[in-house]
Amino acid sequence: MKRTMAALLCGAALLFPMAAGQPAQAAATVTNGGFESGTTGWSLSGTTGAAYTEWSGRSGSYRLTHWSSGAYAVKTSQTLTGLASGSYTLSLYVRNGGGQTSVYAGLENCGGPDRRTEVPVTDQWLRIVVSTTVSGGSCTIRLSSSAPAGSWASFDDVAFSSGASTLSIRGADVSSLAKSEAYGGGYYGTDGVRRDALSVLRSSGADYARLKVWVSPADGYNDKAHVLTMARRIKALGMRLLVDFHYSDRWADPGTQTKPRAWASLPFAQLKQAVYDHTYDVLNGLRAQGTTADMVQIGNEINDGMLWEEGRASADFGRLAELLNAGSDAVRAVSSATKVVIHLAEGGNNSLFRWYFDNATSRGVRFDVIGASYYSYWHGTLAALQANLIDIRTRYGKPVFVAETAYPFTTGNADQLGNIITAATPYPGYPATQAGQAAMFRDVISTARAAGALGVFYWEPTWTAVAGNGWDPADPSSGNGWENQALFDFTGRPTAAIAEFGRQ
Repeated sequence: MKRTMAALLCGAALLFPMAAGQPAQAAATVTNGGFESGTTGWSLSGTTGAAYTEWSGRSGSYRLTHWSSGAYAVKTSQTLTGLASGSYTLSLYVRNGGGQTSVYAGLENCGGPDRRTEVPVTDQWLRIVVSTTVSGGSCTIRLSSSAPAGSWASFDDVAFSSGASTLSIRGADVSSLAKSEAYGGGYYGTDGVRRDALSVLRSSGADYARLKVWVSPADGYNDKAHVLTMARRIKALGMRLLVDFHYSDRWADPGTQTKPRAWASLPFAQLKQAVYDHTYDVLNGLRAQGTTADMVQIGNEINDGMLWEEGRASADFGRLAELLNAGSDAVRAVSSATKVVIHLAEGGNNSLFRWYFDNATSRGVRFDVIGASYYSYWHGTLAALQANLIDIRTRYGKPVFVAETAYPFTTGNADQLGNIITAATPYPGYPATQAGQAAMFRDVISTARAAGALGVFYWEPTWTAVAGNGWDPADPSSGNGWENQALFDFTGRPTAAIAEFGRQ
């Protein structure tokens, strides 16, 4: 990185509301948060020559950069004083070429716990946030890098505001777990003792579980009966429940939205009724046993609709809208408190989301929340994900969340089926290692938090390689191409990434 950079203007207004019950308070203003006046107002420690301002900021003329031709460790800090006690959030924009031992933005010596957010690897400006509790009137902002020669990170638009940024969802899709257990799958805690995988996830900080529903699956799993059984386990652990209706007998995703066999020849009016009846039946069963769903997806990754061909979005969005509203109405009939989710893949594709939800809202589709899948090796950059989440949250006035994400912890393979993701570095800066998996999960969570999202679900963390629990519900001999992306390794022990559920 050459010595010609600089930082930005003071940060944009926070996307987060003030913490409930917290009195209004004026946050101290960050001095020179855009680094337009060099490092005035900031103190430097460590390898001080490695911190300097450089041309080309995010919105102003300059940015702060940490870089050196030799190994370095540098901190750029500013202490704010005169603060009322309460919650505060630091926000800033970052770019990062990667390779550091450590690079973070933190709030320290604030009277409460020190907090930090690691800087993701990103060649585009990305917003990050970190919150803490202040008591004693002062708090120190710290931008820190410890790195080998040539590694760089840039910082800009630093702002400090009252209120805390929080995530209400730290979720896991555990749809494959029941079948894995039935076929002998074993899971262990970090102590090596065999345990219930749900309990391991819960104790690691997961607070929401997601279960898919198929209509008449060939293997009998992911049907109503199994969903009801799993829901009792989930709720007994104090977790909330998202039910994901695929409206199919097998996988539904952007490339496949096959109608259930029993619905294949139904006229459109009866197809709508089948959507309503199936949705109502499953959800009413959950309510009757005291495990009412907290959120419900009407379809899974329905980029081009569902129940093809009648519900194909690109052919006739009006018909799709009718099907979506049939499902939504069934949710409301069971529980007015349950939130209705519309879920698309390609979380970094803003033009897709705008096209889809412009059509949905103009046709009166009734929904409460927008879900987006984001797999970094398929769906664009972290910055694209964040920009899309911010845009659709504000454009449609709906909460958003990442409904699916995952990343490999190894390039190894534990069964006869090749893995879906095999690259040694599927996304730049994040190797397919336990550390790389943990960093990607951490940074997807961080990206979503800074976008004002509700939270993130990790997809199929318990889908390990177990004979009989393969990809194809109609073929008991089929293998699993996902086991290298689970949060339990090939011996059934948690990978390092599982701890990211519980990070503040």
